[in-house]
Amino acid sequence: MSEHSEPINHEVRAARRRGRAEHGRTPGRRPGEPGLRDRLPTVSRPPAFPAAAYVTLAGADWLASASPHPDSVHTLWAERPTAPSVLPCGAVFDVINAPVLFGRRMVDRLWSAGPGSGPVAVHRGRLLLFAAPGTAQRLPALLAWEEWAAAVPPLLCHGGGDAVTVPALYPRPRTSGAAAEDDPAGATASRWLVAPDVRNPWLPGPDVLLWACVGAARSELAADREGARPHHESAAQPLDTAVTRG
Repeated sequence: MSEHSEPINHEVRAARRRGRAEHGRTPGRRPGEPGLRDRLPTVSRPPAFPAAAYVTLAGADWLASASPHPDSVHTLWAERPTAPSVLPCGAVFDVINAPVLFGRRMVDRLWSAGPGSGPVAVHRGRLLLFAAPGTAQRLPALLAWEEWAAAVPPLLCHGGGDAVTVPALYPRPRTSGAAAEDDPAGATASRWLVAPDVRNPWLPGPDVLLWACVGAARSELAADREGARPHHESAAQPLDTAVTRG
């Protein structure tokens, strides 16, 4: 300890020890009961799932804060960490619900040429982009003035008064004979693509998502034109009408 540093008294040391002991404890949980910290770090992660598919303890705290009863959400997750949950929108986050293919183009655009994205999930063939509160109300108004709006598929914007189903904290292991919607690696499975991993994640606002929508619409149109080009080229070639003589 340097001569300029102040000694740490016993009260400060005791407070730090209490903080370390209570870190990760599920709110409202009685001593001795298993909590999220007891479950998440010990779960084996199959190679089929990237790290982004798992919600961290800090991310779970953030998700639970969207509920008016976060203690109950933590208790539910401690008991059933592989079950989806329903959380309200509007206070902590909004959700932009897009067709999965178009949504993936939006996410690719955000990460390849933009600032990145907030949490992203897939549920029942739709892609859920978590956005800043107020985005659900503002984004449709911005799209209405955009010349590329006709090329953007219908988006479901969930804000205040709405609720969404979010995937489980971590996916269930794959089982043989499971239905497509129950297969954690299936295309229609409910799963995280970019899982919450911090207490206060950055969330895109309406301007950023408008930019991503326009970019996704343009790339989709370009892909359609590129796919149609070989068809037109083959149609323009003359038919071989030569007759082989015996």
